[in-house]
Amino acid sequence: MFIPVTDIEKSTEWYVQFLRAKVIDRWEDGTGFYLPTGSTQLALVKVESPQPKEFTTTGDQKNSYFNFVVDNIETAQQHFKDNGIVTSEIGDFDGMKFFDFFDLDGNPFSVVSEVTSSPYHSDNVRKMQESDKINN
Repeated sequence: MFIPVTDIEKSTEWYVQFLRAKVIDRWEDGTGFYLPTGSTQLALVKVESPQPKEFTTTGDQKNSYFNFVVDNIETAQQHFKDNGIVTSEIGDFDGMKFFDFFDLDGNPFSVVSEVTSSPYHSDNVRKMQESDKINN
């Protein structure tokens, strides 16, 4: 995932501190990271001005482009609040809990926690991935 930021240095520090991202590489206008768990990689890319960060669905409902999946949504939200990071309230959609948080440039990210019966729950996705490996 590529994330537009206006200040590479400050944003790199922010992602390391608050998302516990680990730097893979740095270049003149960017920084690449991996996260402590999972296979997601992300890169900050310097831009001159803030960029569009979300899309609108039915009506005026806004969605961020990226989700972070967590097991304990309340702990995740408290981590951000304790560090002065703006978050939305925790919502609930058929058992899936979620909230949004925002980086230094106002880039929104969703944090979600799926119920174990959901096909999107990380354990169920892992089972599907393992099944794909066996069948291919």
